[in-house]
Amino acid sequence: MLGKIARKVFGTPNDRKVKATRKTIEAINALEPEFEKLDDAGLIAKTEEFRKRVKDGESLDALLPEAFANCREAARRALGLRAFDVQLMGGIFLHQGNISEMKTGEGKTLVATFPAYLNALTGRGVHIVTVNDYLAKRDSEWMGKVYNALGMTCGVVYPRQPEDEKKAAYEGDITYATNNELGFDYLRDNMKSDLSQINQRDHYFAIVDEVDSILVDEARTPLIISGPAQDRSELYVGIDKVIPELTEEHYSIDEKTRNVTFTDEGNEFLEEVLHKAGLLPEEQTLYDPESTTVVHHVNQALRAHKLFQKDKDYIVRDGEVVLIDEFTGRMMAGRRLSEGLHQAIEAKEGCKIQPENVTLASVTFQNYFRLYEKLGGMTGTAATEAEEFAEIYGLGVVEVPTNRPISRIDEDDRVYRTAKEKYEAIVAEIKEAHEKGQPVLVGTTSIEKSEMLSQMLTQAGLTHNVLNARQHEQEAQIVADAGKLGAITIATNMAGRGTDIKLGGNLEFQIMEAIAADPEAHPDEIRARMEKEHAAAEAKVKDAGGLFVLATERHESRRIDNQLRGRSGRQGDPGRSSFFLSLDDDLMRIFGSERLDNVLGKLGMKEGEAIVHPWVNKSLERAQAKVEGRNFDIRKQLLKFDDVMNDQRKVIFAQRREIMEAEDLSEIVQDMRYQVVEDLVDTYAPPKAYAEQWDMHGLYAACLEKLGFDEPIIGWADEDGVDQEVIRERLEAASDKLMAEKAEAFGPETMRQVEKQILLQTIDGKWREHLLTLEHLRSVVGFRGYAQRDPLNEYKSEAFQLFEGLLDGLREEVTQKLSQVRPISEEEQRAMMQQMLAQQQAAAAAAGAARPAQQPAAPAPQAQTPAPASPQADMAAAPGASDGDVLEAEAFEPLVAGFDETDQSTWGNPGRNDPCPCGSGKKFKHCHGRLS
Repeated sequence: MLGKIARKVFGTPNDRKVKATRKTIEAINALEPEFEKLDDAGLIAKTEEFRKRVKDGESLDALLPEAFANCREAARRALGLRAFDVQLMGGIFLHQGNISEMKTGEGKTLVATFPAYLNALTGRGVHIVTVNDYLAKRDSEWMGKVYNALGMTCGVVYPRQPEDEKKAAYEGDITYATNNELGFDYLRDNMKSDLSQINQRDHYFAIVDEVDSILVDEARTPLIISGPAQDRSELYVGIDKVIPELTEEHYSIDEKTRNVTFTDEGNEFLEEVLHKAGLLPEEQTLYDPESTTVVHHVNQALRAHKLFQKDKDYIVRDGEVVLIDEFTGRMMAGRRLSEGLHQAIEAKEGCKIQPENVTLASVTFQNYFRLYEKLGGMTGTAATEAEEFAEIYGLGVVEVPTNRPISRIDEDDRVYRTAKEKYEAIVAEIKEAHEKGQPVLVGTTSIEKSEMLSQMLTQAGLTHNVLNARQHEQEAQIVADAGKLGAITIATNMAGRGTDIKLGGNLEFQIMEAIAADPEAHPDEIRARMEKEHAAAEAKVKDAGGLFVLATERHESRRIDNQLRGRSGRQGDPGRSSFFLSLDDDLMRIFGSERLDNVLGKLGMKEGEAIVHPWVNKSLERAQAKVEGRNFDIRKQLLKFDDVMNDQRKVIFAQRREIMEAEDLSEIVQDMRYQVVEDLVDTYAPPKAYAEQWDMHGLYAACLEKLGFDEPIIGWADEDGVDQEVIRERLEAASDKLMAEKAEAFGPETMRQVEKQILLQTIDGKWREHLLTLEHLRSVVGFRGYAQRDPLNEYKSEAFQLFEGLLDGLREEVTQKLSQVRPISEEEQRAMMQQMLAQQQAAAAAAGAARPAQQPAAPAPQAQTPAPASPQADMAAAPGASDGDVLEAEAFEPLVAGFDETDQSTWGNPGRNDPCPCGSGKKFKHCHGRLS
């Protein structure tokens, strides 16, 4: 009670933030006449003036009123749109690093231009993030007219973009891109070996459209660049045949956590069946360490069969399993589930099984977007996740008032006892609205349910459109028509569609259709005629009550429900929304109270009757809030684990950057070499051991292998006055001499390149191995909880030890590789060039054959691991990305023998006098087996 009184007197925190912008908006409005007087060149001149003032030290906050006024005038001239005061307000909040919650139809696309223009004056570039490639291209072309009128450059980034075009897009003042492309380009940039190949120049300011979808819904989804592993198709097919033999007593399903596990009876039965099928050796049990792989794949097969439903979680299209985004209802072409789960679903559906992948680089959206110095976001629904935005990203959520008051009527939920009663009531409600001309948008939660309802409407003689993953190509057209008189549209989810539902239909779409149908007529005449027709149609739809949003279920998240509801009542339009529920719905069944069914039964409800009461709404919202809280806890815990890897990722990527920027790395590699020498001396001639206890034979062999020189080390132990320090100094001197000889043979400039390439190549190889080890560690560390040990602390401790091991191994491997490189003759160069050309042709052929199924990648509801499955596919999009084992080393290979370790791994162990497998014609000891 006291809180309500205080809010009436002082206003809510949100009210105070809104009020605080009033003076700034008044200042912008006061400047409008001054900027209206400027000609087009004057607007551009103002931009140059602002840039100079920023360079001279003036703050962006001080420049904001003038910059916003300039941008508003440019938008008015370029687009015919004059920004409302509430749009300026949204732009101010974005500039301050907040999320502007603005209802659907309030013009968020234009809002982003104001803070983008202001912050781009720094010359550091601004990224505007969209949820799909269509919106990125559309918005960059549409809003690009505003930026061009201001003398700024605007670019767009999209999949498989030519490298020079992508680089130009990132060098622009404002860059539009999807969250996926930004994340992948960040990873690709950190796999490059030369600064000139890097595309992203800075992470200064990002404005994220549909911020809740990207930073919350996809927060558990790592972006992964991966390469193919060994083919295990037979194993997947064999295990898939076992699962249908299971009965309900063999496994248990927890729908709340979306998890399925084998029972003790199931494990016993499974072991017996796997023995019979020959998938598990007779002498081996499921609990043996050797059974880990089989157990893992059996668990994934069980998940594929019991948790993943066709036409809800995925569809089968052209013989390929394509995932469905549970939040937007779109197909996620090319995205794949990780850890063999996608392959298990392919086996279940009888599709061709694609190879598994190994991770080459990965990052979560949470950690990618936290790279930016400043972050802002826009959405129609963020308030319910305000705590998460504040805790994870440091983002405040500000509700921006609508330009016109909302007149939509939000009805109380209607709860029916059975799904059958609910759907019959839905059809009757749609028919009633249709008869009076009211357009209806029906929200469903899966493809299966949307098509079932479609059949019911067809049987009832109601013409309608269906928008789900199967019809995604017609998405924009279907949404544009959804506001027409009497239109009925069924959609799986309306989040982030990017096309407004306008009453009477979308005028611009109708004009384009009319011009295409009658190319002889003058466009201006067509526009005038269509505007008149549209105005009449819009009036009729308003008289009919505006858009009616009818939801067939409640989602786990209130935010998704609000996104659907927000499609109606844009810009003060009339509208209506209603949710039809049943006790059979997933949310009601899993999270609702069992007592509700008993209560409804005792009330004596007849078939077809619904309970409608505000208490039901509140009860459901409390259930949704609990689910949201649980999901937030899951994301927080996952982030804590990912932060461990992220800290290490930053170190590795920063180290790579320093190496690429350095002109001379000789001191770094010398320090590495000296550390290896010190470690060898400590190992074979320990400080507290007597000379006769030293292992000089071992030290000699180790120096030959790791340092590449042959010195009379064995006899040093017999010399007077020789201690560990003397040995260390002699080994350092010998190694310096060897490297000086190599530098002279290569030439100083070439030697510097050799050092740089070997350092980068070795770091990348070690990092890939480390990522795989961390994946395995993360999959088992949870069991430490049974020993009363905190899995997160255990993970942090062991990950740190592994990282230290990575750095130790890095020093040793770099030193060893540098000790083995040598210049080669022209004859050897020609032979290697021929061999390399043949390999490249074979790789190109393989990549061409594989590409249709290997594209950037995919979330699993639990594992959540999307990945561009093939490095070859990535290279097609971004020349210079990883080819699996060698990063950008091809142009350098003719200079060095013994450099490409990957190729040599297939050679076996050739004898010293055998012909060298590289094809040079020389003996191995005189070619790749040569030590100096």
